[in-house]
Amino acid sequence: MKKVSLVAAFLAAVLLFATLASAHFGMVIPSNQMVMGDDKRSVDLTLSFSHPFEMVGMDLVLPKEFFVMSQGGKQDITSSLVSTKVMDGQAWKTSFALARPGIYNFVMEPHLYWEPAEDCYIKHITKTVVAAFGDEEGWDEELGLETEIVPLSRPFGLYAGNVFQGIVKMNGDAVPFAEVEVEYYNLDKSKKIINDYMITQVVKADENGVFTYAAPGPGWWGFAALNEADYTVKHGDEEKPLELGAVIWVYFHKF
Repeated sequence: MKKVSLVAAFLAAVLLFATLASAHFGMVIPSNQMVMGDDKRSVDLTLSFSHPFEMVGMDLVLPKEFFVMSQGGKQDITSSLVSTKVMDGQAWKTSFALARPGIYNFVMEPHLYWEPAEDCYIKHITKTVVAAFGDEEGWDEELGLETEIVPLSRPFGLYAGNVFQGIVKMNGDAVPFAEVEVEYYNLDKSKKIINDYMITQVVKADENGVFTYAAPGPGWWGFAALNEADYTVKHGDEEKPLELGAVIWVYFHKF
């Protein structure tokens, strides 16, 4: 019996350790986050679902909705998406013309993803912010998403080492002590780790839903605030929980 208990404990530990390295991230990555007057007057966007540090892609079905919010208006651009591959996984891409100066919030709402290992559904509502032609008014606006990270730090024009702050919200309300996973997009696979604990950084929001993170190096960093929805989703004959992820991608520049 003692030997069986030790084996069971070992397997549980292995499972826990494997879970540490399995953070999923919705990804919306633009070709340029700060478009200036002498730049191309459009931005290319790539949508995917992956483990960004480990560079392990997953298949993303055509999103339920992909839209841009700017100057107080919303434009659905889902129909412009074309198939592509990211990290060998099914992904999507498009190009969007920037007609005038301003802040452009690009938002992906995916279909629900069933994760058998966690016995739950996952939906990562993912956004990124593009600033165009010198106008930055409204970078801190709340978009009214089911869940979102509302930036307190300007989400562009950041140097590596700067802190990024945001408020985690669900249905318009701040989420006290929300857990936020942070991961680096290891695009060229140059970054190495000492162990699996280092793949996904974890910070916790305060009682007002505010979190803070200082990016140690340049590149794209994803922030995912994960909370369980207050409703369930049917899977076969059973009701299953839904993990709602509020995800934002921010680029930090080398100083």
